[in-house]
Amino acid sequence: MKKTLLLAGVACLFSFGADAADYSLSELRPYVGLDYVYTDANIKKATRIKTDYNSGAINAGIRFGDYVGLEAFFQQSGERKSMKGTLDQTKSEFYAYGLDLYGYMPIGCDGFNLVGSLGLANYNFKLKYRGHQGSDDKQRIGYRAGIGAQYDFNDNISARLMYRYTQLGMKEVKNLNEVVAGLRYSF
Repeated sequence: MKKTLLLAGVACLFSFGADAADYSLSELRPYVGLDYVYTDANIKKATRIKTDYNSGAINAGIRFGDYVGLEAFFQQSGERKSMKGTLDQTKSEFYAYGLDLYGYMPIGCDGFNLVGSLGLANYNFKLKYRGHQGSDDKQRIGYRAGIGAQYDFNDNISARLMYRYTQLGMKEVKNLNEVVAGLRYSF
C-alpha cells in the first residue's frame, strides 16, 4: 500500500511538472527576420572614407512571453568608394554579428509595441587603400542600444522600425548611428 501511494504521489508530481513545462513552452515564440540598415559611421577624417553604408541583415530570435526577447543577427554592408579618380582612392565595407536583448511594451492600439534593445556585436571593418598604404582589417566588439516601434499585423507577421547607437571605440571608427527597418515572421 505504501509503495502504491508513493508511486501515485510521484506520478502526480511528474504530471504537474509536465503541465507547467507545456505552459511555458507555449509562451516561447521563435521568429526570423530580414532588415535594411542605413549606417552613418563616425570615421576618422584622415582615412577619407565615406561615412554612410547600406546594409542587409538577417536575424533569428525568440520571444519569451509578451515583454522580453533575444535575437541573434548577421549584417553585411555594401562596399563604399571614396575619392574616385585619384591615387588615394579608398574602399571600405564591414560585417557584424551579435546578440541583442529586446524589451517590448504594448501601447494603446492592438499590435503596437515600443521596442528597446541592448546588445553586443563583433564588427569587422575592411579598408583598402589604393596607392601606397595597402589594406587594413579592423575588428572590435561594440556595445549597442536601440529604441523603436514594432507593429504586429497578425500572429505571424510584424514590421519593425528602430534607431540604434553602437559604441566601437576604434581608432578609425568611433561609433555608428543606424536606422533599421525590417519584417519578422513568427512561428
